[in-house]
Amino acid sequence: MSRVTAAVIERDGRILIARRKVGDRFGGLWEFPGGKVEADELPEECLRRELQEELGVEAEVKEFLAASRYDYGDIDVELLAYRVDVLGEDFRLIDHDEIRWVLPEELKHYTFPEADAPIVSLLAEQARPATSSPPGRAPAIRLAQSE
Repeated sequence: MSRVTAAVIERDGRILIARRKVGDRFGGLWEFPGGKVEADELPEECLRRELQEELGVEAEVKEFLAASRYDYGDIDVELLAYRVDVLGEDFRLIDHDEIRWVLPEELKHYTFPEADAPIVSLLAEQARPATSSPPGRAPAIRLAQSE
């Protein structure tokens, strides 16, 4: 199984998403920036490294948000999502051809890889007023445990 991190970066009520370059795996799809966790690397270290490499920004990893798992056939992925603050606003695009700041409820209008779908659903649900959530409906993800 491949462990992959995802940074949920929020600013002024909007979430940063990035589109993979065409020609790459998942090219043309949107994602939360991040990448593969290397051997002997903590997910938080991975996020700091990947955000520096992919976007040219320093990151402060906040809290674990959720995890999802998806089997793509040739690879089984566990996606670990964290809330992250970034320092600065000058983003450099290396693995992506576009970034956007979108409202949580707008995420459903973008196409993400399957492993990201539960994270997208969770963020959209969290943005809704409590009265609008259907009863008995929960996202299919593992949530961070409160300590």
